Amino acid sequence: MTITQQIVTIALLALGTMITRFLPFLVFSGKRPTPAYVQYLGHALPSAVFAMLVVYCMKNVSLVSGTHGVPELIATLVTVGLHLWKRQMLISIAGGTVCYMLLRHLVF
Repeated sequence: MTITQQIVTIALLALGTMITRFLPFLVFSGKRPTPAYVQYLGHALPSAVFAMLVVYCMKNVSLVSGTHGVPELIATLVTVGLHLWKRQMLISIAGGTVCYMLLRHLVF
């Protein structure tokens, strides 16, 4: 990729990011109320995204071979426990990830 292509690619990516960030503020300005379906999506989508991430992360876990999913189960329980305790998403995700990595590299 030439330097010109790299600059054009970065500029287009920046423009696309800016459009997706600014468009909701332009479309749903403070002058009129936000539609009910948009409010519903704002409420329902975060849970749906996390559910999809859990399914994606657990899709290749084999319960009949290898470690039988024990590291994944422990790390998931640590993540849930941290979230219930601290209610901080970054702490929960980081704690579960660190727990999983330690289990995979040091124990199993």
